[in-house]
Amino acid sequence: MTYRYYSADRVRDKMPQFKGTDEELQSQLDKLDLLYRSAVKELETKLDILSDDFGKKHSYMPIHHVKTRVKTFESIMDKAERYGIEDPINNLDVVMKEIYDIAGIRVITNYEEDIYSMSELLLQHSDIELIRVKDYCKNPKESGYRSLHVVVAIPVFLVKSTEIVPVEIQFRSIAMDTWASLEHELRYKNRGELSEDIQKQLKDCATRLHEVDRSMSQIRHKVLSDDI
Repeated sequence: MTYRYYSADRVRDKMPQFKGTDEELQSQLDKLDLLYRSAVKELETKLDILSDDFGKKHSYMPIHHVKTRVKTFESIMDKAERYGIEDPINNLDVVMKEIYDIAGIRVITNYEEDIYSMSELLLQHSDIELIRVKDYCKNPKESGYRSLHVVVAIPVFLVKSTEIVPVEIQFRSIAMDTWASLEHELRYKNRGELSEDIQKQLKDCATRLHEVDRSMSQIRHKVLSDDI
């Protein structure tokens, strides 16, 4: 039996209100899974090629590593309800049209400046459409969080059709990702609640890491300049 990331049996148990048959539900779940996983693969390949080409031209690899994910179906439905989408299990087309982060890619760059280099190079591809940008690098969140969020639409070529699929890409430097990962872990372990004093300390850490990020970038430029 073929493994399915989304199983109609499991979804039906939690959401019996689906109006179609199990076969119809499974068909929609399989399509959703195929589209978003394929979109992630397409973008991951583009980023790998860009990083390799950049490295050959500049003797420097800008991308440290890439993480990908597709939301669980339960998570998609929870978000659809928060978005106010009526009866989302029976309106998956609406869900897929209005929720942009079902598929996500996190691109961890070595330095902050690489964030903009890689995002700009990626957006030059003729088959990628920019949907929106949220720049938390230049305008950090109150918590201290920094990242560049770019939502794009990319074509996925199927046997009988071409589907346009949105994907959210988060570009972070190593320093930004270190802070965000640890802050998330602390919130998770404390059920999302942190005291004002802890929040202030975390924000101070984010500021110091940002200064380190900038200093390391300046050192890199000096080293590369000396090598030329």
